[in-house]
Amino acid sequence: MTPLLSVRHLRKSYGALAVTDDVSLDVAPGELHAIIGPNGAGKTTLIHQLSGAARSDGGEIRLAGENITRLGMVARVRRGLARSFQITSLLDGFSVLDNVALAVQARSGSSFRFLRPVAGDRRLNGEAMAALDRVGLADRAGRRAGSLSHGEKRQLELAVALATGARLLLLDEPLAGTGPEESARLVGLLRDLKATHTLVLIEHDMAAVFALADRMSVLVYGRVIASGPPDAVRADPAVRAAYLGEEAA
Repeated sequence: MTPLLSVRHLRKSYGALAVTDDVSLDVAPGELHAIIGPNGAGKTTLIHQLSGAARSDGGEIRLAGENITRLGMVARVRRGLARSFQITSLLDGFSVLDNVALAVQARSGSSFRFLRPVAGDRRLNGEAMAALDRVGLADRAGRRAGSLSHGEKRQLELAVALATGARLLLLDEPLAGTGPEESARLVGLLRDLKATHTLVLIEHDMAAVFALADRMSVLVYGRVIASGPPDAVRADPAVRAAYLGEEAA
């Protein structure tokens, strides 16, 4: 099977510091691929490179066989790649529905005139409501985005990503800052999204990672030291020594 996402020998340095160093990995269609590793391993930088937020110094990124290494973020979104952030990136003064409708509008190539055309466009709002329903926020559509709880904002970010028409979602610590109830709700949502989307997940909650991941890669000092099914990665002596330690027991 041809990978949906294929990364080969990807590198990124800041001065003398190599943040990602010869990273190679494949993500199959329909797979949830977790990228784990200690703080400072280069995980978020890798997501920046995959999304187009950071230009790589070397290597290649292919999406569905197309070389997207030199494409910007907007071009990558139009090809079906979207991301969420460690810190939510929403329009807090806009309604929940408007946040998602604007993503639908951007995908369709409409001009950004914000509230007035969005509020009056039934097609945009219909697609936006479908995305909100998918993430469990349909009943919050009329609320101001800034009034949502932290976990609900994470759900809204996922709805925005879905509204772009993405087939590959890059998720950077979606459970960060959530309590047990919100975390459990988001884990259930990610499990549901696996049925229709390919996901690349960075997450420090190891219980969630091992519950969700089909495959995972371990990044340490910018290099992939292991990649494979969760049980095989958990048992890898190099992974246990470098990262998981007693967490893998």
